[in-house]
Amino acid sequence: MGAILRKRLFVQGFIIGDHYGEGRYERFFERMSGWLTEGRVHAREDVVEGLDAAPDAFIGLLEGRNFGKLVVKVADG
Repeated sequence: MGAILRKRLFVQGFIIGDHYGEGRYERFFERMSGWLTEGRVHAREDVVEGLDAAPDAFIGLLEGRNFGKLVVKVADG
């Protein structure tokens, strides 16, 4: 907060509901659900096997080497 005051910065939060009014979320949810069901939208995941691979995977995450969600698989479920 001190740096914000000293540099006279303007800080403003962003609440999605303030900008995209009522009804839009429901419309988006309906459309996206259909696209997922139809297979038109795919989630991207990077999956690494085992806890021993987790540290390198985390470093890669911080360096931007992964795509989408990073998952560490520790067991078959």
